[in-house]
Amino acid sequence: MAEKLIAGYQRFRSEYFYRKRDVLKKLAAGQAPYAAMISCCDSRVDPTIIFDASPGDIFVIRNVANLVPPCEKDSAFHGTSAALEFAVTYLNVQHVVVLGHAGCGGIRALVEPAIRNANNSFIGRWMSIADKAWHTVLARQDLSDNDARAAACEKLAIKVSLDNLLTYPWIRNPVERGALKLHGWFYDLSSADLLRFDPTMDEFVHACPEGAADIHE
Repeated sequence: MAEKLIAGYQRFRSEYFYRKRDVLKKLAAGQAPYAAMISCCDSRVDPTIIFDASPGDIFVIRNVANLVPPCEKDSAFHGTSAALEFAVTYLNVQHVVVLGHAGCGGIRALVEPAIRNANNSFIGRWMSIADKAWHTVLARQDLSDNDARAAACEKLAIKVSLDNLLTYPWIRNPVERGALKLHGWFYDLSSADLLRFDPTMDEFVHACPEGAADIHE
């Protein structure tokens, strides 16, 4: 496996870096991304590929299930909060995106009692951020199994994270001034469909205008 990674690096160095040398050397002097994106650690979800972005475009914050914890002032370690603070207050990004996805293993852990209730589980403790989504799903009579509940939770957890973003004063204030915009997006791995949360409709709708994302088979 290490050899595979080194071989990939060699291709990057001899091909991509060679072609983009001027751009990458300019980026070495500093970054100015236009968006911060909270994405899942899932190896199948790569924001730079999904959005055809270049190095320096997106400040990507990855964690289990793309969750944003509420603002907490204690002595614990807060990696996601620190990254958001850096992106918003130092890099002055104009957009913050919560990117969820279908088939999320973290969300699956949320709906599996053995994982959710395990003692001393980092995963269980972390996923408790989305407990509101889980309790909402449990109250629905139309969801009869964990597959359906997990699929519903994947979207509801995005809404929880959007609400939690507004608990940070240095996010809420620029949002209220119109200087920062928050987005909740959902990516389907199988179809490549991208949905966005529309707060006026309180539901997820297709992000692209009709026909804008046609797939040529």
